[in-house]
Amino acid sequence: MKQYTIPLIKSPFHRTKEVKRKLARFVLTSDRFSMGPECLAFEKVFSTFQGRKYTVLFNSGSSANFALVQTLVNLRQLSPKDLVGFTSIGWPTTIMPLLQLSIQPVPVDIDMRYLNTSLETLDQTVSLLARKNKKLKALFYTNILGSTGDIDKIKTYCKKKDIILLEDNCESLGSKQKGIHLGNFGLAGTFSFFVGHHFSCIEGGAVCTDDKTLADMLIMVRAHGWDRSLDPKTQQKLRKQNGIDDFNAQYTFYTLGMNLRPTELTGYLGMTQIKYLKEIITKRQKNFMSLLPVIRSRKDVLVDVYQNKDMTVVSNFAVPLVFLRKEDSLRARLMFEKAGVEVRPIIGGNLVTQPFFRSYNKIAVPIPNTELVTNQGFYFGNNPELNVKDIALLKKLILAI
Repeated sequence: MKQYTIPLIKSPFHRTKEVKRKLARFVLTSDRFSMGPECLAFEKVFSTFQGRKYTVLFNSGSSANFALVQTLVNLRQLSPKDLVGFTSIGWPTTIMPLLQLSIQPVPVDIDMRYLNTSLETLDQTVSLLARKNKKLKALFYTNILGSTGDIDKIKTYCKKKDIILLEDNCESLGSKQKGIHLGNFGLAGTFSFFVGHHFSCIEGGAVCTDDKTLADMLIMVRAHGWDRSLDPKTQQKLRKQNGIDDFNAQYTFYTLGMNLRPTELTGYLGMTQIKYLKEIITKRQKNFMSLLPVIRSRKDVLVDVYQNKDMTVVSNFAVPLVFLRKEDSLRARLMFEKAGVEVRPIIGGNLVTQPFFRSYNKIAVPIPNTELVTNQGFYFGNNPELNVKDIALLKKLILAI
């Protein structure tokens, strides 16, 4: 594997040596490694950080997305053949659960002012569908690379149109718009604690919500559809409704679910890493704000991405560059790589053109901005371990493009 001077992520954990020592002690002294008290403790602490009533921890962010969609199906809020919009540039795990559950995904283009779906692009899609006598049942919105569009307006619009708003916030942990954490605008928000994301549990993910019915169903979906992790009052209510005694309840399955449980290592690492989360977010924002004026000085860069003046915290995940011309993007990418800076396509690019999606897509919706960003952009990493020398090199490269 190629070694980079500035990789997307430098270490498997924040304060790696300290965390490895703590993790080793935990492994040597713990008698339980399946989901247990460490996971429960992390769920409570993460709920407090995010400002949500409930957090349900999973073995990955992808599992969190799948469990959220399965939960809405179990609660009869989504059904097969329903139309669900998704941000057309992002990661496939917002789409795959829909396809796996026979729900029809509909791409919603991004707005070049934000590099995110906006109220304008959403309304264009809703209007186009209306002309075909079709309607969105839900919108799975991705907050991209630490920022968002005018999601407060989207929230109001979705409520008016009776569209369920869900947020994939795996790339924007800690970011805020108008003082509100991203991930808190929709019915639920999903998060990832993968090693390459804002903070690392190696693997892991979560769903946060204020809706107890949703949270209870998520808990059952996470583990086979049984009630073992529900609070005692909810357990007894469920057993009474179904005529189940306490002995047989041990192996009673009330709804569709699977095993998406995290391990105690996930919970322990979460408890360790969340202590540094504010430090991580502050450093990511500082790095980004230092680079932003240099990016804006370029005449050939089409968008500096974050023109959303309502962002009060930008917990930047990676820094995108989108160029006026494709050849300029290629030249800049090669220059960055030659200098030892790891670069990547802007997330999954145009998800509609991904091989897994092409055979399923039945609804054609124009997404010209997504196509432009895919063809004429890339991103480089922003992580809390970037030092003064790293930032200086990145500035130099941006100016030299």
